[in-house]
Parts: sequence; C-alpha cells; structure tokens
Amino acid sequence: MDTDAYVAMHDDEWRRLESLARRRTLSGAEADEFTMLYQATAGHLSVIRTQAPDPALVSRLSMVLAESRSRLAGAREVSLRDVGEFFIRTLPAAFHRVRWWTVGVGIGFLTVALLAGWWFVTSPAVQASVGTPEQLREYAEQAFEAYYTNSPAPDFAAQVWTNNAWIAFQCVGGGITGVFPLWVLWSNAVAVGQAGGIMAVHGDLSVFFGLILPHGLMELTAIFVAGGAGLKLFWAWVSPGRRTRARAVREEGLRLVVVAIGLVFVLGVSGVVEAFVTPSPLPSGIRIGIGAAVLAAFWVYVLVLGGRAAAAGEGDLDEDRAGYQVAQAG
Repeated sequence: MDTDAYVAMHDDEWRRLESLARRRTLSGAEADEFTMLYQATAGHLSVIRTQAPDPALVSRLSMVLAESRSRLAGAREVSLRDVGEFFIRTLPAAFHRVRWWTVGVGIGFLTVALLAGWWFVTSPAVQASVGTPEQLREYAEQAFEAYYTNSPAPDFAAQVWTNNAWIAFQCVGGGITGVFPLWVLWSNAVAVGQAGGIMAVHGDLSVFFGLILPHGLMELTAIFVAGGAGLKLFWAWVSPGRRTRARAVREEGLRLVVVAIGLVFVLGVSGVVEAFVTPSPLPSGIRIGIGAAVLAAFWVYVLVLGGRAAAAGEGDLDEDRAGYQVAQAG
C-alpha cells in the first residue's frame, strides 16, 4: 500500500473528525457526520496497522480516535454495575474459553515437573550440577521452609504476587510467539521438579508437598491459564479459520486482555494464601484443604458462571472499550 497516497486520500476526513471532536456543541447533522467519520477512521487505522504500519501515522490516528471516542461516548464513570458485570459475566466467560488450553498446559507442566524430579533423584550428575551436597542439604533442611517465614506476611504476599504476576505477564505478553510461553512454562516446571527432587533425596518430600500444595494449587493453575491464553493467541495466528489472520489475532488479543486483568486478582488470592496459610501452624491437612477449597471455588466460577456467560456470548471487551473494527467479508 502507498502510504502517502492513502494519507492524501483520507487526510481531509481525519482533519474534519479532529475538528468536530474539539467543538463544544454539534448540530444533528454534524453529530451524524462525526459518528460516520469516527467509524471510517477506525477502519482506516485498522488498514494501516495491517498493511503499512507507519508508527507516526498510527500514533496520529490513535490520538484522534481516542479524543473522538471520549467525545462520542462521553466521560463515562465506572459504576458498581460495570464492576459486577465484569466479574460475574465477562471474566468467567473469558476463563471458560481457555479452559481446555489451561488443562492441556497443566498436564504438560506437571509431566515435565515429575520427569525433572525423577531425573534429579536418579542422576548423581544432575544433583552435582545443581549444587554441592552441603548446599542441597542446607536447602532441604532449612532454606526451603525458611523461604515462607523470612519476611512479614504482608510483605511476603506482595513479593509473591509480583513474582507470579511477572511469570503470567511473560506467558501472556509473549503469547503471539508461541515459543516464549513454552520456554517460561518449561523452565518453571523444571525448577519445581528439581525442588521436589532435592526434598525427596533428603527424605523431606512430605514437607515439600505440605508447603507447596496450600497455595500452589491455585498459583500454578493461574500460570496454566496465562500459558494457555498466550498459546491460544498464537494458535489464532497459525490457524485463523474463516477469519482473516489480523481479525483472529485481534479478537483473541482482546480476550487475552480480560484474562490478564482477571489473573491479577487470582494471583492476589494465591499470594494471600501463600503468605498467611502456607507458613501457619495449622496441620498440613487443613492447610492443603484450604488450598483445595480455593481451587474448587475457582473452577466452579469458571465452569458454572463462565459456562453460562460464554453461552450468552460474553467474554470480550465491548467496542467502546476495545475500539471499532472494519467490517470484513466472510
């Protein structure tokens, strides 16, 4: 596409839209014109992004559309109803749409973790590559358990949330590559497996599960959701179906935004459990039971509320929040 020719063809429309967006009042005819120009310009931006992504032009049109959207929709305040709709319909539907990807990633992750742990336990060479016998013994007998009690619970919860949010962000943000989420998941699965292997070698496997499971059931599931959502975005690019590749990636990308926002809260819950339940003096069975209850609540949320909302077509940001798209044949 000849960008200069495209600009020359539509520049008057963009300038007119910008002018109308800055007026204090509009007549009926001007309001209709404003709406038509806004939707047309959104289509122009979509074309430019997919065919000739000039950064300066994309930035210019994005700013014009942002100003116009504010004028068109008005200054909208988030109401309690909006928040309720997001958590009751939009978010669970988005989680529901990636449920099988979540399960697939979870099976793969746990398989790699188990193999990594088995290899560590049965291979002296692998043990030596991780640390000296003294270092491994110190980790199993002191460092592993001390990790959960070295910091005050509120500080530890914030630290855990930040670390896990970063892992989830890598899976989500690098999802389009397909390779990066797999690498993040692989490296974390190996790390979990080796940690379990160290504890098993020193006869502390019960301590490992007693400290990992209370928070890990929900924490790892959140990572599986992030990895599954990222890979689903990649698959939309590889196999868009009847949609154009650009449209498929856009639609899955918008759903990915909803999932990413939801994971902030899910990881916050798992961080609280890790900081306050995991190191508590409660018996292991009770602590694990709390973790299992949190995980069960999550899946009820996804399968029951999410299933109903997904069947009703929920799970995406609406056009006012996500931006309009140009109509496509087929």
